[in-house]
Amino acid sequence: MIGTFPKNVSFPEAFRSTNVWGYPEGMSIVDTVPEEYRDLIHPHWLKYPPVNPMWHYLLGIIFLLLGILSTCGNCIVLYIFMTKKSLRTPANMFVINLAFADLMMMVSQYPMYIYCCFIGGYWPLGAHGCEFHAFSAAITGDTALLTLVAIGYDRYCVIVKAFDGGHMTSLKAFFIIILCWTYATCLTIWPLFGWNRFIPEGILTSCSFDYLSQDWHNRSFGLMVFCCCFCIPFTAITFFYSQIVLAIRRHEKALRAQAKKMNVESLRSNADMSKQSQEVRVAKVAVANVGLWLITWVPYAYVVMTGMFGNTETLTPLVSGLPGLILKTASCYNPVMFAISHPKFRLALQESMPWFCIHEPKGDDVASSKTESEAK
Repeated sequence: MIGTFPKNVSFPEAFRSTNVWGYPEGMSIVDTVPEEYRDLIHPHWLKYPPVNPMWHYLLGIIFLLLGILSTCGNCIVLYIFMTKKSLRTPANMFVINLAFADLMMMVSQYPMYIYCCFIGGYWPLGAHGCEFHAFSAAITGDTALLTLVAIGYDRYCVIVKAFDGGHMTSLKAFFIIILCWTYATCLTIWPLFGWNRFIPEGILTSCSFDYLSQDWHNRSFGLMVFCCCFCIPFTAITFFYSQIVLAIRRHEKALRAQAKKMNVESLRSNADMSKQSQEVRVAKVAVANVGLWLITWVPYAYVVMTGMFGNTETLTPLVSGLPGLILKTASCYNPVMFAISHPKFRLALQESMPWFCIHEPKGDDVASSKTESEAK
């Protein structure tokens, strides 16, 4: 319990005070936090010992590498899309916004988190630093999530509503991007005005909103975030991609039936086949990214709902902290999923950075890319 030690035991002191890789028995995780920052810590964490120092070093190194990958990937995406006029299409505006949101997440999150890991695993930047860290994570993460929904909507318009005037325009895409940022801001700004609050979580190296206080004032905010940041986007994404899959299946079935009647192998021209192949490929990439999003968001949603309505005894520092940190890895794989996998982007990357080991697409990809360009 707190008080076992006559003073706060810092990370180096704790390590030197024992011959094992860890803290002395009887310490609380709050004993590693300087006195002036203890008011930020939720009482739930008083009963837990500090996590093994190995975790802080390990996570610090991992996120240092992830930060480098995220910076390089998203900067390359922004550079290529901004310098190549052929890529400045309404649909690609969403990819640019996704890369920008992910880059802003990296800039605002990774340096603080890595610094906290290597100083011993506590939050040293005060209440305002905690608010900035949590708010910036929420607004950039939510914007990236909503941009994934927008990309799904664009694919839905192209594939399902192609004959209903549903193609994306630059003005429409710009409006949707502004809507994404506005929606995210409206959801995440409330703790700054007293509805809930931002506090350190888990292993105390990052901050989030308070999902451990089970009074209705805090529960209501948590429920709003859960519905608006998880349930609604998930429902929209599921609808868009399920409709895409059904539309492709119906179209393929109709073509096969008509070809059978005409006693021919296929009704498609080579250009149509290439275009359809490209649309299906992009849809598959988007579905895969949404799948990764679910893998990263479901654990955090579980932690939040357990903290608000379940048995908080199951939320140890690692169980509570790691899901939130895993969310930040999305800024690393989004560039690969939505940009580098794009044939036209790979061609532009090969022209601008031939040393990047990206080989030009072969026949079908080139034809697909040209067909898409002509269609647009």
